Order: sequence, then structure tokens, then C-alpha cells
Amino acid sequence: MKNKSIILLCTLFISIAASAQTTKKSVLNQLDTQREKYGAIAMKIWNLAEMGYLEEQSSSLLQQTLSNEGFTIKKGVANIPTAFVAEYGSGLPIIAILGEFDALPGLSQQALPEKKSANAEAGHACGHHLFGTASSAAAIAVKEWMENTKQKGTIRFYGCPAEEGGGAKVYMAREGLFDDVDIALHWHPGSQNAASAAAALANISAKFRFYGVSAHAAGAPEKGRSSLDGVEAMNAMVNMMREHVPQEARIHYVITDGGKAPNVVPDFAEVYYYSRHYSREVVRSIFNRIVKAGEGAALGTGTTMKYEIVNGVHELLPNLTLQKLVHNNLTSIGGITYSPEEKEFADKIALSLGQKEADIDRALSIQPYKEEARAYGSTDVGDVSFVVPTVGFGTATWVPGTSAHSWQAVAAGGTTIGEKGMMVAAKTLTATAIDLFKNKEFIEKATVEFNNRRGKNFIYKPLLGNRPPALDYRK
Repeated sequence: MKNKSIILLCTLFISIAASAQTTKKSVLNQLDTQREKYGAIAMKIWNLAEMGYLEEQSSSLLQQTLSNEGFTIKKGVANIPTAFVAEYGSGLPIIAILGEFDALPGLSQQALPEKKSANAEAGHACGHHLFGTASSAAAIAVKEWMENTKQKGTIRFYGCPAEEGGGAKVYMAREGLFDDVDIALHWHPGSQNAASAAAALANISAKFRFYGVSAHAAGAPEKGRSSLDGVEAMNAMVNMMREHVPQEARIHYVITDGGKAPNVVPDFAEVYYYSRHYSREVVRSIFNRIVKAGEGAALGTGTTMKYEIVNGVHELLPNLTLQKLVHNNLTSIGGITYSPEEKEFADKIALSLGQKEADIDRALSIQPYKEEARAYGSTDVGDVSFVVPTVGFGTATWVPGTSAHSWQAVAAGGTTIGEKGMMVAAKTLTATAIDLFKNKEFIEKATVEFNNRRGKNFIYKPLLGNRPPALDYRK
């Protein structure tokens, strides 16, 4: 009798586990049927190609999509008109899914395998049209699963503008919008499928503005004081400084205003700087030296200099507990296969990248799990990762071998290649969120790791200080 009871109990547990798995599978299968719907949303945002803090239509579209599905919307959070939070459910746990939707200036491109501008100001060269849409799709899928299973808790979507240099998530973190969140999930478009522990550099960016005295460059040059000379002197000193910073550091700049005519000594010039490193403390040190170079340049050229910190982001804080969970889900879901037409498109893109043909097997496969990864970009997700346990991954939305911030990335992101990779991301986010709701041990273990990595006395301090959101940085 005792053995029979044990057998019945085991059968019950197996039945419950199988039922939960079937429910999870059905949610993912349902997402597959909605690919056309979400593909259309992504393409609307791709065509809008709105830059940081100017994404009014893109933000509104995602807000409306989530509102139609029963989410409560909080608009204009953190004093940012295009930032929002969409929420469904109540109580704990609170699982957040991050979404982005800003485009990059100067990268307008049609959905063609050769470089051809769409005659627009910007382009989605980092795939944020896919990012925001997939994350919205996942939030909606999780909400439907919660309804059907009577699952308690809260699913939140964070509409995060201006990741490309505007740092909206920093302001959102500073305002405490993530303080009650248990776990934050994010992803990013890419050229392969990978869920290893990612890295990202801390970054401080600033615009240095030099003010001089205008004069006729030929008739009265002695009366002028060139603001452009100040910019060039600063750049020369910073370029010499490169020899004397840690080799992992990155410093880059563009002259955003160098005057208007060669025969006029310019009285205003501006240079836009980024400084990066794996450690935010090293970044602070490097940035302070850049400021000194600007001050010295102004002194030596008889000009004056003022600077404005535009953005500052933390490095990413890894969480291996969550990373392994995401990797397992991504592996289970798998990558994408190309149609003959997509393969033809991909081969032409590959030729532009110096390859004989596209290695489309990389779009189908999942990269091996690694606990350490190197990267040289930056993201404002870094700040979120120091406030709440955070995990991310990437999927193959571009032709393998494509770099972010390229016309090739814009082109593929406007095709079914990007759409397929986007749906892999939506399913991976959905599966991971369901696992977290169903198994609180993941959350507990991830939280312990999070606290250990931050340190006992850690206090979050934004690198950009108390400045208001830089809403005009793309104007």
C-alpha cells in the first residue's frame, strides 16, 4: 500500500511537471503564430528611425500595443517624455523586461544588400526596433500565461529611450524605478545566438565647447582667437594621452562644430568625447584627464572652455545564476534557418563584408556558454545591473559577421532575417520569465549572487551626476 502511494505521488509530480512544460510550450508556439503581427510593428519603428529622446511615434506605438493587451501605462517617467513603464498583475515577484527603440544618426539605409540610403536622417543600425518589439511581445505572452495559469506576481515592460548615448536607463535607475524589481531581463540584436556572461564598458561622454573671438582670417587674424584651435589643441593632447592610459581603455571623439567658413576665425567650436573602460573608477580618472586637456587647450589658445556631461554608464554586473538559465532556454529554442531568398540576400551582404558567402550555420547554432566575455561597447543596462539582478543575451538578427552600427545591420534588420531573430529573442525572454515565476529559487539564488558581487556597502551613484535628462543631445 505504501509503495502504491509513493507511485501515485510520483505520477502526480510527473503529471504536474509535464503540464507546466506543455503550458510553456504552448505559449511559445502561440508566439510563432504572431510573428507577422510583431514583424509589422518592428517595421513601423524601423521606418520611423527616430533618434534618442525623439522617439515619440515609436514609443506611442509600443505603449498602445501593450495597453491594448491590458497593461497599465505610466508615461513620461523619470522626466523623459518618451520613457514609460507598462505593468500587468500585482504583488511579487516583479519581473522586468527592458525594451529600446532609438535609431542612430547618419545610418539611413534601405532593406537592400547594397549600400543605398533611404534618404532619412537616421537608421536602426543597432536593431532597437527589434529590441523593443520582441520585449513587448514577450511581456504580452507572459501576461497571457499568467492569466491562463492564475499566476501571482507582476510583469513589467520598461520603455527605455536613447540607449545610444542618451542613457535613459540611468535616469530611470536614479529615480528608483527599478528598486522594487526582483529580476530584469534584456536582449540585443546581433549576428549570432549567444547567452554567455556578457561584458560592457563603463562610459562617460561629454561635449566640450570652446569660445573664441571672430575676425577676418586674412585681414585681421591677430584680432581673432580661434575656438577651433582650442578643439584641435585638446584633441592633440588627448591623442598623446592614449599612450598613458590602460590598454583596455577606449577614447574617441567627433568634432560636431568646427566653424562655418575658412576665412572667418570661428568664435565657437565643439568636440564630443567618449571615454570607456571596464572599471567606472578608471573611467572617472581618464575623463578628469580629458577635462584637464581641454582646460590647457583653452589656456594655450586664448579661448574659454565649458563642458557638459551628456551621459555616463556603469559597466555590466554579471549574474551567472541567471545567465545559465537564459542559456538553457536559448539552446532549447534554437536559432533560425534561412529561406533561399534570405540566403541570397545574406550572400550579397557577406560579399560587402569581404566574405565569399554567408556562414548561415551561425544563425542556426547557439554559441557555447562562457562565464567570461570581452566587449568594448557600452550600455545603460549597466546601471540597471547594479540596481537589480540583470541578465541578457543576443540573437542572430543580422547576417553572421555583421558589425553593429553598420549599413549592413540596418539592411538585415529591415528584412525577415531580423524578424526571425527577433522572435527567437521574444521566446527566450518569455521562457525565462515563466521559469522565474514558477521557481522562486532562481530569484533567491540570483539575489544572493547579486549582493555578493556588488559588495556589502555598495551605494549606487550615477556617473552623470544630478544633471537632468539630456533631451536635446540629438537635436
